[in-house]
Amino acid sequence: MTQLLLPTGFSAVTAFEVLALPPKPGPDPGGQGEDFGKAAPVGLVVLLLFFLAVALLVRSMNKHLRRVPESFDDDSGTPPRKE
Repeated sequence: MTQLLLPTGFSAVTAFEVLALPPKPGPDPGGQGEDFGKAAPVGLVVLLLFFLAVALLVRSMNKHLRRVPESFDDDSGTPPRKE
């Protein structure tokens, strides 16, 4: 059995108290500094661009799906290509 060597005066209660101390308030409490809220306009533009891209992709897919035949059975009478 291995013994754990701890420094003199160490106790679990002291270690817990040190780890549980609340953080000291800094110059920027709550994260509301000079850059707070500046990402919102950029995020809105990116979101609108994503919506535009999705709308264009849906439109293109609908156009392609209209060209797909109802059935892929070969009723035209032409023989398949030989490669």
